[in-house]
Amino acid sequence: MADKKCDSGSESDSTEEPVVGNVNKFAVVPPGYNGRPKKGHMIFDACFECGNLGRVDYITEYEYDLFIRPDTCNPRFRVWFNFTVENVKADQRAIFNIVNFSKTKSLYREGMSPLVKSTSRPKWVRIPAKHVYYYRCPDHRKNYVMSFSFCFDKEDDIYQFAYCYPYSYIRLQNYLDNLEKKNMDFFSRELLCLTVVCIILIVRVCMDKECTKAM
Repeated sequence: MADKKCDSGSESDSTEEPVVGNVNKFAVVPPGYNGRPKKGHMIFDACFECGNLGRVDYITEYEYDLFIRPDTCNPRFRVWFNFTVENVKADQRAIFNIVNFSKTKSLYREGMSPLVKSTSRPKWVRIPAKHVYYYRCPDHRKNYVMSFSFCFDKEDDIYQFAYCYPYSYIRLQNYLDNLEKKNMDFFSRELLCLTVVCIILIVRVCMDKECTKAM
């Protein structure tokens, strides 16, 4: 069990210490277990671009409670998750409960399901909707919880789960770099401002020469 406390309020401020920092190659083992993680002791990681997972609690051998970190500017907003799982056994089954969602209305209630991919299958696919449940849970202060079940079929794979399709800052920059290299008349890229963690860019797109001249 992680030694971090969580912000688990639903659409209200929480009196608990918020989840701070992503898990980093965090091995979840049964209570009382000492020693190196065995095969089947899942290792969670979210220390990568677009990653978000702040805490993992071991419930049983087959069930884990996951706590997502809140938005940077508002700790009441908790929606996005993106994390990896490794060190699994073939045919190992698990139920993941994301227990501190802040939204009462979600597309998960309308049939949307999380995405998954792995090192041997790099394309995102959706987990079957029949394995996904979104509900208000009395065990978590009546927060909304999204639970999904999954069966790991390849023990050497690293599996990645996400709320929806991630679109990273690096991917955006690569896309803009490729556009810039084409020297198109109707494309212009300018620096808007700098932030603490990244560069924010403004992109002007004009579809005719008159607009290009105005730039």
